[in-house]
Amino acid sequence: MNPQIANLVLLFFVVQVARKFNLEDPDVLFYVRAAYATSQLFVLSLCYITNFKVKSKNDNTPLKYVEPPKPFQQEPNKVVQTTYRDYDLEKVDELIKQTLMGVVIMSALHFYWNFTQPLFIQTILPVKNVLQNNVIRIHLLGHKAEGELKRPFKNVSPFGALAEAQQPATDKASIKKAEKAAKKDE
Repeated sequence: MNPQIANLVLLFFVVQVARKFNLEDPDVLFYVRAAYATSQLFVLSLCYITNFKVKSKNDNTPLKYVEPPKPFQQEPNKVVQTTYRDYDLEKVDELIKQTLMGVVIMSALHFYWNFTQPLFIQTILPVKNVLQNNVIRIHLLGHKAEGELKRPFKNVSPFGALAEAQQPATDKASIKKAEKAAKKDE
Protein backbone atom coordinates (compact mmCIF):
# COMPACT_ATOMS: atom_id res chain seq x y z
CA MET A 1 0.00 0.00 0.00
CA ASN A 2 1.21 3.51 -0.80
CA PRO A 3 2.62 5.09 2.41
CA GLN A 4 0.57 8.26 1.91
CA ILE A 5 -2.67 6.25 1.64
CA ALA A 6 -1.69 4.26 4.72
CA ASN A 7 -1.02 7.53 6.56
CA LEU A 8 -4.46 8.84 5.60
CA VAL A 9 -6.17 5.67 6.82
CA LEU A 10 -4.18 5.72 10.06
CA LEU A 11 -4.84 9.45 10.47
CA PHE A 12 -8.58 8.90 10.10
CA PHE A 13 -8.46 6.12 12.69
CA VAL A 14 -6.37 8.16 15.16
CA VAL A 15 -8.67 11.18 14.82
CA GLN A 16 -11.63 8.96 15.67
CA VAL A 17 -9.79 7.60 18.72
CA ALA A 18 -8.74 11.13 19.79
CA ARG A 19 -12.39 12.18 19.85
CA LYS A 20 -13.04 9.61 22.58
CA PHE A 21 -10.65 11.42 24.97
CA ASN A 22 -11.34 14.65 26.80
CA LEU A 23 -8.19 16.49 25.74
CA GLU A 24 -9.19 19.50 27.86
CA ASP A 25 -8.76 17.48 31.08
CA PRO A 26 -5.33 18.35 32.57
CA ASP A 27 -4.66 14.74 33.60
CA VAL A 28 -5.39 13.39 30.10
CA LEU A 29 -3.38 16.24 28.56
CA PHE A 30 -0.39 15.36 30.76
CA TYR A 31 -0.44 11.77 29.50
CA VAL A 32 -0.83 12.86 25.88
CA ARG A 33 2.17 15.20 26.29
CA ALA A 34 4.18 12.41 27.92
CA ALA A 35 3.25 9.99 25.13
CA TYR A 36 4.22 12.59 22.50
CA ALA A 37 7.60 13.25 24.14
CA THR A 38 8.24 9.51 24.49
CA SER A 39 7.38 8.81 20.86
CA GLN A 40 9.64 11.62 19.61
CA LEU A 41 12.51 10.40 21.81
CA PHE A 42 11.93 6.89 20.44
CA VAL A 43 12.12 8.16 16.85
CA LEU A 44 15.29 10.17 17.55
CA SER A 45 16.90 7.23 19.36
CA LEU A 46 16.22 4.98 16.34
CA CYS A 47 17.82 7.62 14.13
CA TYR A 48 20.94 7.84 16.29
CA ILE A 49 21.24 4.05 16.56
CA THR A 50 20.95 3.82 12.77
CA ASN A 51 23.56 6.55 12.41
CA PHE A 52 25.92 4.54 14.62
CA LYS A 53 25.25 1.32 12.68
CA VAL A 54 25.88 3.01 9.32
CA LYS A 55 29.18 4.41 10.58
CA SER A 56 30.24 1.07 12.06
CA LYS A 57 29.49 -0.82 8.81
CA ASN A 58 31.51 1.77 6.86
CA ASP A 59 30.21 0.57 3.48
CA ASN A 60 32.33 2.49 0.96
CA THR A 61 30.65 1.00 -2.12
CA PRO A 62 30.57 3.80 -4.70
CA LEU A 63 27.21 5.22 -5.69
CA LYS A 64 26.74 7.48 -8.70
CA TYR A 65 23.37 8.81 -9.77
CA VAL A 66 21.62 11.78 -11.33
CA GLU A 67 19.64 13.81 -8.85
CA PRO A 68 16.60 15.49 -10.45
CA PRO A 69 16.03 19.19 -9.78
CA LYS A 70 13.71 20.22 -7.00
CA PRO A 71 10.11 20.77 -8.12
CA PHE A 72 9.40 24.16 -9.72
CA GLN A 73 13.12 24.98 -10.13
CA GLN A 74 14.90 25.42 -13.42
CA GLU A 75 18.21 23.85 -12.36
CA PRO A 76 19.75 21.15 -14.55
CA ASN A 77 20.01 17.59 -13.29
CA LYS A 78 23.03 17.13 -11.02
CA VAL A 79 25.39 14.14 -10.96
CA VAL A 80 26.06 12.94 -7.43
CA GLN A 81 29.03 10.73 -6.66
CA THR A 82 29.10 9.33 -3.13
CA THR A 83 29.27 6.08 -1.17
CA TYR A 84 26.54 3.98 0.43
CA ARG A 85 27.79 5.11 3.85
CA ASP A 86 27.60 8.82 3.04
CA TYR A 87 24.26 8.44 1.26
CA ASP A 88 22.73 6.59 4.23
CA LEU A 89 24.15 9.13 6.70
CA GLU A 90 22.64 11.93 4.62
CA LYS A 91 19.23 10.20 4.71
CA VAL A 92 19.46 9.69 8.48
CA ASP A 93 20.35 13.37 8.92
CA GLU A 94 17.31 14.32 6.82
CA LEU A 95 15.14 12.15 9.07
CA ILE A 96 16.56 13.75 12.23
CA LYS A 97 15.98 17.26 10.84
CA GLN A 98 12.45 16.32 9.77
CA THR A 99 11.70 14.99 13.26
CA LEU A 100 13.12 18.04 15.04
CA MET A 101 11.25 20.40 12.71
CA GLY A 102 8.05 18.49 13.49
CA VAL A 103 8.69 18.88 17.22
CA VAL A 104 9.22 22.63 16.84
CA ILE A 105 6.05 23.07 14.77
CA MET A 106 4.01 20.83 17.05
CA SER A 107 5.27 22.68 20.13
CA ALA A 108 4.23 26.00 18.61
CA LEU A 109 0.80 24.65 17.67
CA HIS A 110 0.27 23.15 21.10
CA PHE A 111 1.73 25.71 23.49
CA TYR A 112 1.05 28.91 21.54
CA TRP A 113 -2.32 28.13 19.95
CA ASN A 114 -3.46 25.38 22.37
CA PHE A 115 -4.10 22.69 19.75
CA THR A 116 -4.20 19.31 21.47
CA GLN A 117 -5.64 16.88 18.92
CA PRO A 118 -2.61 17.20 16.56
CA LEU A 119 -0.39 16.40 19.55
CA PHE A 120 -2.27 13.13 19.97
CA ILE A 121 -1.98 12.36 16.24
CA GLN A 122 1.73 13.16 16.13
CA THR A 123 2.33 10.66 18.89
CA ILE A 124 1.64 7.82 16.46
CA LEU A 125 2.41 8.94 12.88
CA PRO A 126 6.17 9.66 13.30
CA VAL A 127 6.75 6.20 14.81
CA LYS A 128 5.00 4.60 11.84
CA ASN A 129 6.96 6.77 9.40
CA VAL A 130 10.36 6.04 10.94
CA LEU A 131 9.68 2.30 10.87
CA GLN A 132 8.89 2.60 7.14
CA ASN A 133 11.99 4.67 6.38
CA ASN A 134 14.32 2.90 3.94
CA VAL A 135 17.54 3.44 5.91
CA ILE A 136 15.91 2.23 9.14
CA ARG A 137 14.53 -0.81 7.33
CA ILE A 138 17.97 -1.70 5.97
CA HIS A 139 20.15 -1.07 9.01
CA LEU A 140 17.85 -1.77 11.97
CA LEU A 141 15.19 -4.12 10.65
CA GLY A 142 17.62 -6.21 8.59
CA HIS A 143 16.01 -5.89 5.15
CA LYS A 144 18.23 -6.39 2.13
CA ALA A 145 18.99 -3.34 -0.03
CA GLU A 146 17.15 -4.75 -3.03
CA GLY A 147 14.10 -3.70 -5.01
CA GLU A 148 12.49 -0.64 -3.48
CA LEU A 149 15.32 -0.45 -0.93
CA LYS A 150 18.02 -0.20 -3.60
CA ARG A 151 20.04 3.01 -3.39
CA PRO A 152 19.38 5.72 -4.43
CA PHE A 153 15.93 5.51 -2.90
CA LYS A 154 12.93 6.54 -4.94
CA ASN A 155 11.21 9.71 -3.88
CA VAL A 156 7.73 8.90 -2.60
CA SER A 157 5.13 11.34 -3.82
CA PRO A 158 1.43 11.65 -3.06
CA PHE A 159 0.96 12.40 -6.76
CA GLY A 160 2.07 8.90 -7.80
CA ALA A 161 2.88 8.65 -11.51
CA LEU A 162 3.02 12.43 -11.91
CA ALA A 163 6.25 12.45 -9.88
CA GLU A 164 7.88 9.68 -11.90
CA ALA A 165 10.13 12.21 -13.64
CA GLN A 166 11.41 13.40 -10.26
CA GLN A 167 13.23 10.15 -9.47
CA PRO A 168 17.01 9.71 -9.26
CA ALA A 169 18.47 7.98 -12.32
CA THR A 170 21.32 5.46 -12.17
CA ASP A 171 21.57 4.42 -15.81
CA LYS A 172 24.78 5.30 -17.66
CA ALA A 173 23.01 7.30 -20.37
CA SER A 174 21.38 9.65 -17.84
CA ILE A 175 24.66 10.09 -15.97
CA LYS A 176 26.57 10.90 -19.19
CA LYS A 177 23.88 13.34 -20.30
CA ALA A 178 23.95 15.17 -16.93
CA GLU A 179 27.78 15.27 -16.92
CA LYS A 180 27.80 16.78 -20.43
CA ALA A 181 25.22 19.37 -19.40
CA ALA A 182 27.29 20.26 -16.33
CA LYS A 183 30.48 20.66 -18.45
CA LYS A 184 28.58 22.81 -20.95
CA ASP A 185 27.41 25.15 -18.15
CA GLU A 186 30.94 25.65 -16.77
